[in-house]
Amino acid sequence: MMRRFDPSTDTSGETAGAECPYCGSTDTVREHPKGPGLCRSMHFCNECQEPFQRFE
Repeated sequence: MMRRFDPSTDTSGETAGAECPYCGSTDTVREHPKGPGLCRSMHFCNECQEPFQRFE
């Protein structure tokens, strides 16, 4: 399944390589520059197919 990104956001800067907290893979993509708080961003793991937040 191909994940679609939110077109209303600009994901400039670091977009890949965050370590997945579920499986440890770095085959991840940054989906949204902002999560629930200003210090978090939303990522998706291509390996285990789980979304996760990363503290910036």
